Amino acid sequence: MAEHEHIRVAVIGSGFGGLGAAVRLRREGITDFVVLERADSVGGTWRDNSYPGCACDVPSHLYSFSFAPNPDWPRTFSGQEHIRAYLEHVTDTFGLRPHIRLNHEVKMMHWDGDELRWEIETAQGDTLTADVVVSATGPLSDPKIPDIPGLDGFPGKVFHSAQWDHDYDLRGKRVAMIGTGASAIQIVPSIQPDVAKLTLLQRTPPWVMPRMDRAITGPERWLHRQLPFTGKARRGLLFGIRELQVTAFTKHPNQLGAVESIAKANMARAIKDPALRAKLTPSYRIGCKRILLSSSYYPALAKPNVDVVASGLKEVRGSTVVAADGTETEVDAIVFGTGFHVTDMPIAQRVVGADGITLAEAWKGGMESLRGATAVGFPNWMTIIGPNTGLGNSSMILMIESQLNYMADYLRQLRVLGGKAALGPRASAVHAWNRRVQDRMKRTVWNTGGCDSWYLDANGRNTTIWPGTPSEFRRATREVNLAEYEVIRVRAAEGKAGAGAGAEAEAAEVVA
Repeated sequence: MAEHEHIRVAVIGSGFGGLGAAVRLRREGITDFVVLERADSVGGTWRDNSYPGCACDVPSHLYSFSFAPNPDWPRTFSGQEHIRAYLEHVTDTFGLRPHIRLNHEVKMMHWDGDELRWEIETAQGDTLTADVVVSATGPLSDPKIPDIPGLDGFPGKVFHSAQWDHDYDLRGKRVAMIGTGASAIQIVPSIQPDVAKLTLLQRTPPWVMPRMDRAITGPERWLHRQLPFTGKARRGLLFGIRELQVTAFTKHPNQLGAVESIAKANMARAIKDPALRAKLTPSYRIGCKRILLSSSYYPALAKPNVDVVASGLKEVRGSTVVAADGTETEVDAIVFGTGFHVTDMPIAQRVVGADGITLAEAWKGGMESLRGATAVGFPNWMTIIGPNTGLGNSSMILMIESQLNYMADYLRQLRVLGGKAALGPRASAVHAWNRRVQDRMKRTVWNTGGCDSWYLDANGRNTTIWPGTPSEFRRATREVNLAEYEVIRVRAAEGKAGAGAGAEAEAAEVVA
């Protein structure tokens, strides 16, 4: 890559968001773009998460791009290997590989207000500039391991679920599983038959619904290949069911009691011990945290080689893990299923905007963006899966595609404006949008359900979830409203006194 190469659009990341952005750019006739990926292959979180049992909890036909249907999904809920293969297929089908630069981690991005462009430095030592940056690093890309006293001195093996060490054999080992989130409930039943002892340290029990998974039959796949509209109809049915379910989450949380009964029955079928059942029964409204799907988690916990400690990890003393309630357990390996940096995304520390501050500094009081995409002080910068675009009950691909619509219209607006121009969201528009979002959030299960979830930031504000339906978000992001933006141009300005008669310097001008 030539030094100081300039391109129209730089996309950061090659997961669903980054690959989707690349496809959309090509469909818009934009070929002057690159996708910068820090790893050695595409796939994002579905490349990184390869732990035993890793699979999606959204039905396959809904967890895929509408413009790239896959008639050959092998199961109703696909495993990690199938989703990663799908993303590789999308990459090849749409001819994206010439645009992708692997092993090009972005170290820093600076906004150049004189040239109205972004200067991007990569770990390869390269520098390139771009008119527009689309950040698609995703919220589930940087694992979070809590700062546990004594962990550095643990003599055994330690790793996060998203950094699984496949060279380490867990067979016959004593293993501590930290956390009870979506990854943990898949890992536990996958490793339980092989380990000598599995100790699950649980801060908060999750609500777990049965996982209605099955193999998709050969005739079904044949039908979807021969008659593509049948696959679209299947996707549409899945979409519609989840659209109807959203109301209970966003407006009528008290209606979720019936769903709790199903989850309790799922537990009761496998957990006969009243004491263990009490440990595993949540005290908050279902949906406050993400509802998990598994038909094998509870049966695994009932096995004699599994011990559930209803307390989080407090410290490590040598090879002993100590829970907050004082329970001590000697183990050979510690596996963290403790989630990711969602409300404090590390990429925000690498983006320096028009005012010379990082996005992390701008968001110190909490993440805020306009329609989940653009931030005050960061012109021509967009994010895919930005603040308050997450879902608690449907497919994130729906939200990604809506944001791609917004990205496409954003670039159209810049093209219509002509010349060197940038769009920066007005602070008033960003604040108004976020006030509406937070006002709607007040009555949702995520704010009234009585739990402390990873949806909340350090200030207790939900900056993660969208408090409405995917259809509502699609309507809100169908097009860019220029009244919500300032148009920034480069104009010729007279030089400063003493610079010489007729001297000119370029300066940024905000056009109301």
